[in-house]
Amino acid sequence: MSSVPRPHVLIVDDDETVRQLVDQYLAQNDFRVSGASRGAELMAALGCQVIDLVLLDLRLRGEDGMQLLRQVRAQSQIPVIILTGRTEEADRVMGLELGADDYLTKPFSPRELLARIRTVLRRTHAGQEVHGAPVCRAYRLPGWELNLRTRRLTGEHGAEVALSNGEFNLLAALLASANRVVTRDQLIEMSRRYDNEVYDRAVDVQILRLRRKLERNPAEPQIILTERGAGYRIAVPVEAVY
Repeated sequence: MSSVPRPHVLIVDDDETVRQLVDQYLAQNDFRVSGASRGAELMAALGCQVIDLVLLDLRLRGEDGMQLLRQVRAQSQIPVIILTGRTEEADRVMGLELGADDYLTKPFSPRELLARIRTVLRRTHAGQEVHGAPVCRAYRLPGWELNLRTRRLTGEHGAEVALSNGEFNLLAALLASANRVVTRDQLIEMSRRYDNEVYDRAVDVQILRLRRKLERNPAEPQIILTERGAGYRIAVPVEAVY
């Protein structure tokens, strides 16, 4: 499994050649890429996956790209870079007015695309630090992603690992306090934001179950460590996704 969480880009374009080009180039530069050819696939992906940035072609066959952009903006502030033709100035202007973060004209250079994606992601993260942290959508740690909206834990290649309510609550609470020791009482209190199913007598048992699901060797954990007499600690890098 990768030691560094990778940003997830969704390319929405009905041209398979374009999707493959973007996928191959961004994957070579440490991005995770998913593709969609229709608006329904875009909205489905946003509903079940944690997407860091959307590349949206405004000229999908038989669909209104502006309306799709409105739908994305109605439910999230995920950064969007729109793809347009060179002569479609009106589309570029309207897309930016509707909330797109940047635009790129076709045909485009993969290097320019990469630069614009990195710039938008840096700007988005900087804005969060200045204006306060919004609601976290997910946590990423080496090889894993915990989606707080869908309560799904997935591995690096998208394989889902089932969690009980208690396991999800504890893992979310631990990840929210990454690299800090959290006592059993603190874990119980923090997990109340998700529901009330965590009890003191169950914490140790559920930690053992989480280790069996997350750790390569549960007997020698590298992710969830026990701090003797104090509590538990996440010992790997954790990225909060907003």
